[in-house]
Formats: sequence, C-alpha cells, structure tokens
Amino acid sequence: MRTVLIVEDEPAMLRGLEDNFRAKGYYVLTAVDGAQALATALKEKPDLILLDIMLPEMNGYEVCSHLREQGRDVPIIMLTAKDRESDIVLGLNLGADDYVTKPFSIKELLARVEAFLRRRESEPLVYEFGDCRVDLAARTLTRAGQDVTLTPGEFKMLHLFLRKRGCPLTQDEIRSTVWGYSLFISVRDIDKAIDTLRSKVEPDPAHPQFLHTIENIGYRFEMPVPHGNRADR
Repeated sequence: MRTVLIVEDEPAMLRGLEDNFRAKGYYVLTAVDGAQALATALKEKPDLILLDIMLPEMNGYEVCSHLREQGRDVPIIMLTAKDRESDIVLGLNLGADDYVTKPFSIKELLARVEAFLRRRESEPLVYEFGDCRVDLAARTLTRAGQDVTLTPGEFKMLHLFLRKRGCPLTQDEIRSTVWGYSLFISVRDIDKAIDTLRSKVEPDPAHPQFLHTIENIGYRFEMPVPHGNRADR
C-alpha cells in the first residue's frame, strides 16, 4: 500500500484530503506543523509528501530543505495559496517536485499524485517520445532510427527532463543537476543549452511539443503517452 504524508494545519482541508486519499486506497499519515512533518517523514519514509507552505513551528520551505539536506528524495508536492512566481521558484529550488495552488481540484491532485508514484515505481531503461528513442543504458539518442550526437551534459539534461517529466524545473535545478556549482553557468547558458537540445528532439524547435518554457519559472518536459509507450508501462 502506498503511503502519503499530508501536511496541513487547516483542519477542514486536512480532513478532506485525508478522507479522499484513504478512499483511493492510500495509507495516510498526517502532520499539522513543520516540526511534526519533518519527524514523521524521517521516521515513516512515506512514498510522497503533500506539503503546505504556511505552517507553524517550521514552514514548508524549511521542511523541504531539511529533507533534501538529509538525502531524502521522496517526491514533494507543495500546497500553497500563494501564486507568485517567486514563491513557486523558491520551493522548486529547495527541492520540491511540483506545486499546487489553492483552491485546487481534488481529482486533479489525486491524478497528479498517482502519476508521480507510477513514475517512481520503476524508471524505464528506454524512453520513447515522438520519433525519438533514448536508451539510458547505452546513453544514446536515436531519432527516426538515426543516431543523434549528444554531449554528456546534453544527455544528462535530457535524462533529467525525462525522469521528471511533467514537473516544472527551474534554471537553478537544471544547473545544479547537470553542471553542479563548480562551474559558472549563467541563465543565458542554460537557455542556449535548452535551445540546442530542442533542435535535437523537437520536430519544430520554434514550436516545442515536448520541452516547454514556463514563464518566470523555468521549463517542463511534457511527453504525450501514445498506446504502448514503454516509458509508462
């Protein structure tokens, strides 16, 4: 049974989320403040965390940061009434995987959680999208059956987008994952790298089907799932 930790200090919201997730067959843990959330997450090791930002004792940003500092890679979806890009970017840069702004559809939230957990259960060795095929073991990209040359950085970036498909990624997360902080990589450098990657995977790079820009936040890789796509079996 999948375990979800719901962190929310508003009683009615917490009760509603708990009831809906239990009805879908999840084992539900709850916490009403940041300190309790951090302790529960470290002890119980849930499969996913729904984390409100505005919490007593310790806010959601701090909880997320502490978990990542301790090497916990559990998926974290932040729940927030804030819709400013700066708040969203801060959460993503601290290690959150996605965000949902209140009010939200419980059906949409459940679907998003299900998609996260399905992807986490087994990463495929081969991804296919459009006319592209990415083999992680061989570290190769073919397009319409033809080999496409990728630099190590480009392959690492493409793998990051595929692994976190559907998730918004900030420039800072892309930089830290692909290049680390030992090299000076500017936002413009990242944008250029994205343009180059688009030229290698998109049918029309000027009108991307897969690698989309999220204004003031970063990028998101959307992969349509045709029948039989190996990446989501």
